[in-house]
Order: sequence, then structure tokens, then C-alpha cells
Amino acid sequence: MNLNKYEIERRYIRKRSNTRPGTRMTTGVPAFFVAHDTGNPGADADNHYRYFDGLTDRSASAHTFIDDRKILEIIPAGTGPDPGEKAWHVLYNVKTDNERFGYNANDAAIGVELCYGEAWKSGKLIRKIDFEEAYKRFVWYMAYCCTKWKKDPRLFIPSHKQLDPARKIDCDNALKSGGKTLKDLINDVVAEMAAEVTPVPAPTPKPVELDFKPLTEYAAKSLISNYVRPAWKQARDANKEPEAAHWTRLADNLRSAAGVDIEGNKLAAPVKLHKSNVQEIVFRWLSPAWYAARDAGDLDRAKHFNALANQLRAAAGMPIE
Repeated sequence: MNLNKYEIERRYIRKRSNTRPGTRMTTGVPAFFVAHDTGNPGADADNHYRYFDGLTDRSASAHTFIDDRKILEIIPAGTGPDPGEKAWHVLYNVKTDNERFGYNANDAAIGVELCYGEAWKSGKLIRKIDFEEAYKRFVWYMAYCCTKWKKDPRLFIPSHKQLDPARKIDCDNALKSGGKTLKDLINDVVAEMAAEVTPVPAPTPKPVELDFKPLTEYAAKSLISNYVRPAWKQARDANKEPEAAHWTRLADNLRSAAGVDIEGNKLAAPVKLHKSNVQEIVFRWLSPAWYAARDAGDLDRAKHFNALANQLRAAAGMPIE
């Protein structure tokens, strides 16, 4: 199932003995999940948060309220970082929960309330809860809980009516208003748990737009062989280690600009050449060679040196000349 389909909002009411006693569930984690409805048509999750946060005259509460806009936990249920706490959602003197599950629902179960129906005031509709949207969230939350705690929904989701049939009609009452039954709810939870998550295809990466034109391998090899390596050898023979190290770095930069390493293996991507490298090679070697070829009337050779210089400029993202 898709565990991220909906957000679970956690906004807890104040601790008070009659609503949120603040004590851990007897079982540590929920043992089953009781399906309720609010019995309060048109009142949404926020309405119930405010109601139970201020309730003082009786003992009642539930963990989670679900309407057509949100899933709101008002007492820790254990779905997030806070451990599950007790809530007062089924009377203690009802024995059905003990007989069926071995625990009292208040001590060991999450109470999940479905918000539904319409609220009117002075003849005007002030809130209508979209049953389909609320129901989808109700189903998903039950499926989420069953998945998290590895429970079979066909065995571990009783309705409040099943636990206290002499007094209660929820959540069957709300389900009926939307054309659903408890059997439908259980089947839909099973289907939600079994639903495959369609993987979202990774976006096709856009080609990286370089602000430079990689140097050709031929140009890099030619520059290294004809100019850089002889300068490196001369510095090494003269025991000028800093100069020799400089020419080594320059050769490495030229190879990187062509997208290869010293062994000729392809790099992940070519590297932009430093402008200072371009200026050094052009002014030290290529420009003098171009002037010499021009003065000798060898126009083809002059064009060759100009083309090399422009390749270097393009490899550094500089304008060509």
C-alpha cells in the first residue's frame, strides 16, 4: 500500500483524567482498532479537537478524527514518534472487547472516528462533509494501522456497535449515509493494503548545457607532446622541481579538458579549462608560432596555430578570435 498517500496530523488535546489520562496502552502498541463515527453530523475533525480539549463534565474521547480534509490524531496513537496512550471510547463495563480480543478497548485499542453529514444553523447549511473523501481517508488510516502493526483487518477492526450493540449504532450509521456497510469497509481496507504503489518514473535528465566546448583529444595530445612535455623535461633536467610540477599540472588540465585521464580513459565529464592555462599556452607558444608562420608566408600553418588557440579558448568558455 501507499503509506504516504495522506498526511496524519498530530495535534494533541491537554492531559486530563476524563479525556486524555496520559497513560500508556496496556499492550504497549495497539492490539486492535475500533471503528466509530462521531454521531455529530457536520462536525469536522477540528470541531472535535476543540470539543474534547475543553470537555470537563464527562469521560469520553477517541484517538483519531477523520473528515474530508484531514486525519487528525488528538491523543497519541503510536503511529508517530509518541507512544500510544489510552482513550475513553468504549465503556469499561462492556465485556465484548475482552471476550473477543482479551483486552478492554480503552486500554489496548485505537478509537477511530469518522466525521460525516451536514451541519445546519438557522436554516442555513454551514458545513457538509464530503462522504467519499472522508471515507477514503478512513479506509486508508485503518489500512495504515493494520499494515504498521501487522493485523488482519477482517479480524482486528470491530465497530463500536459490535462491541456495545445494546447502546451504539456506529460506525454503521455514518457508513449507511454514504451507501456503505461495515463489510464494505473491511473489504476496502483489505484492498487498500493490497494496492500496489505505481512507481513514479524518474524524470528524464536534461542534457547538461556546458558553457564551454571540450577540447579534442587530438588537440590535447598535440599540445602536450609539442610544448608541455619538452618544457617539463627541460625543467626536470635542470632540477627545477616547481617548474616541472607546473608543467605536469598543465598537462593534466589539458587532458581533463578533453575528458580523459593520463591513461586515456574517459572521465565522467570533461572539465572546463582555466583561462590562465589558455593565456599561457597561447602567448608562450602558439602566438609566436603563428607570427613565424605568417612571416614565412606559410598560411596553412598559421591557420593551424590559430585553430589550436581557438580550441583552447572555447575549452575555457572564452570567445574565439
